[in-house]
Amino acid sequence: MSAARRPDCAVIGAGPAGLGAALAAREAGLKDVMLIERDVELGGILPQCIHDGFGSIVFDEVLTGPQYAQRYIDRIEAADIDVRLNTMVLEMAPDRRITAVNAREGVIELEPRSIVLAMGCRERTRHQVMIPGYRPAGVICAGAAQRDINIEGIMPGRSVVILGSGDIGLIMARRFTLEGAEVEGVYEIMANPGGLSRNVVQCLHDYDIPLHLSHTVTFIHGRKRVEAVTVAQVDGGLKPIGETERLVPCDSLVLSVGLIPENELSLQAGVELDPVTAGPVVDESMHTSVDGIFACGNVVGVFDLVDWVTRTAETAGRGAAEYVLGKKKIRTPIRVNPGRNVRLVVPQLVRNLGREVDFYFRVQRPEREVRANVLAGGEQVFSRKARMVRPPEMIHAQISASGAAGKAKDITLEVVPHEKET
Repeated sequence: MSAARRPDCAVIGAGPAGLGAALAAREAGLKDVMLIERDVELGGILPQCIHDGFGSIVFDEVLTGPQYAQRYIDRIEAADIDVRLNTMVLEMAPDRRITAVNAREGVIELEPRSIVLAMGCRERTRHQVMIPGYRPAGVICAGAAQRDINIEGIMPGRSVVILGSGDIGLIMARRFTLEGAEVEGVYEIMANPGGLSRNVVQCLHDYDIPLHLSHTVTFIHGRKRVEAVTVAQVDGGLKPIGETERLVPCDSLVLSVGLIPENELSLQAGVELDPVTAGPVVDESMHTSVDGIFACGNVVGVFDLVDWVTRTAETAGRGAAEYVLGKKKIRTPIRVNPGRNVRLVVPQLVRNLGREVDFYFRVQRPEREVRANVLAGGEQVFSRKARMVRPPEMIHAQISASGAAGKAKDITLEVVPHEKET
């Protein structure tokens, strides 16, 4: 094993977050940026997302996932960034020491001056939502089914029930239909869809695929292969109502029951995690609680649009560069408080209100005719009307430097009803 390398910045993960962070760090003045990816190619999940809907904010045009990824991959190749594919990070210490491994170099020791965490998230499985029944073939997560069809050219099933209405589940309902499979329906335990409104319309309504709200799967039938599932309506406490149970024949159950940020390495390094987002607590430059470690994208919290992932990545990359170059000043943090009808917010801390700060937050419940406000020291510094807000759809608020500098001892984000203009 050779001596430890000491790059200016090590970016872990080369999905949209990692690509954006590595480029931003390089463009902000860091000469030695290393991008570490455990897969065989760059892009993360984007190469399998062959549908459009990406890039409307970053590029002001609508792209497919592979197109969006390729634009960043081309820039990575031109930026003289050290890319390590097929490389798995095994350990990360609080002092930023990294142990990684690959087939070509064996064990690699790194001591980067800064780290950007961009590991993304993983899908929640059947066992994490505790669905009773047998353990047959044919139970598959929506992202895995998407890879099977779009990358491997394999059809996981021909008669499909989808549990959960997250965006990947909605998109896969349409994909299965286009490939000739029969999608019996999408079952969602909550009273409202879990995905974007546009996906509900474009993927379900446009293809006459039923959406059953307040329903769940209560049993999986089949010893070797899925033969059917039992579905039931749920009450206000999300408990199945026995008399509403019915048997639905199918050969596959596709799960779209949520995503979990990949933070095992973050925990190893002692990074403080937010129990609501399940990701690191970060400030406005995406700096975590551990000195020199930054985080961005879905590892911080699950975003609905890849454009927002890229924006947080660029912030993290620039933050890492400022840290290494000695331009980042560490100030006493201001806590960001979720107010009325706000479930979570990123960043959770602000150290410097003398610059523009981007907030990303989700509401607790759907609400119509509202105003999203940001209060700094009790004074309103941002306000925007919205006809409707929904938990699956992230709200973005940007505070200008002049709007908040010197005013805040605390910051509160809230969503409140507004009076209709007459």
